[in-house]
Amino acid sequence: MKQLWKDKYRPKTVAEYAFSDENLKAQVEYWIKNGSIPQLLLSGSPGTGKTTLARVLINELGVDEFDIMDANGSKEARKIEWMDKLISFCQTMPYGDFKVVLIDEADYMNPNSVQPALRALMEDYSESVRFILTCNYPNKILPAIHSRCTNVHIDKPDVTEFTARAATVLVTEGVEFDLDTLDLFVKATYPDLRKCMNLLQENSITGILVKPTSSGQSTQDWKLQAVDLFKQGRVQDARKAICSQAGAEDMDSMYRWMYDNLELWSPEPEKQDQAIVIIRNAIANVPLVTDQEINLSACLIELCQLK
Repeated sequence: MKQLWKDKYRPKTVAEYAFSDENLKAQVEYWIKNGSIPQLLLSGSPGTGKTTLARVLINELGVDEFDIMDANGSKEARKIEWMDKLISFCQTMPYGDFKVVLIDEADYMNPNSVQPALRALMEDYSESVRFILTCNYPNKILPAIHSRCTNVHIDKPDVTEFTARAATVLVTEGVEFDLDTLDLFVKATYPDLRKCMNLLQENSITGILVKPTSSGQSTQDWKLQAVDLFKQGRVQDARKAICSQAGAEDMDSMYRWMYDNLELWSPEPEKQDQAIVIIRNAIANVPLVTDQEINLSACLIELCQLK
């Protein structure tokens, strides 16, 4: 536990980074060969490697550490006062060819103050500063910023590749595991590899990967419990576990998790199509119902009836 696996196994080079799109890989290799990058807006689901790709680019381009500014759009970069610090950084000459401003979670930046100001800076300092923005929801970024960036959407990895990467880390760390237990963690976290790494590390401190319900650890993920119950055929218990522990802030990710794990509801492609419609209908009902737990429970009942 001296080092977090999510950091220990974070790719640092293009060769280590797992691209889900060969065209994106070719584009990245071109930027590195050319020695420069455009303004970038990297979008995708949490844990799919947006920030990792940004850091791979910075590392491969050999950008001086004094030419790099990191910020978070949900924290300091959310406030207009932060712009003074950014302006000062942009105004000084770079040690190398250019400076890089990396803003994570840029979709949380204030659209009425920070984003308009950022748009102007991207224009004024385009010769000496490159901006890399990462976000989960690109629709929350002003169109004017979109137009100044090369937009790159990072697709979620193939679930087989996701499982293989998790298994590789366990093997490298000398952790004993069975595929059924690993599949439990995969289904609970896919496509967020970062979260998967954290949970695997938490639940393998004895050298054996165990289920959270039997590990005795204080940190547990309710999705793990639910997946385990589904796989045991205890459908009603799984539904109750989800509805009793999923908070209001979990609803959006809950429906996305249902969609990402269609095989939980049925192995048949036709029924998986039906599952998508059921999930869509439940999402459409969110603003129409006053009790979201009932809406979620009804959705899970319909999904479980597909088996």
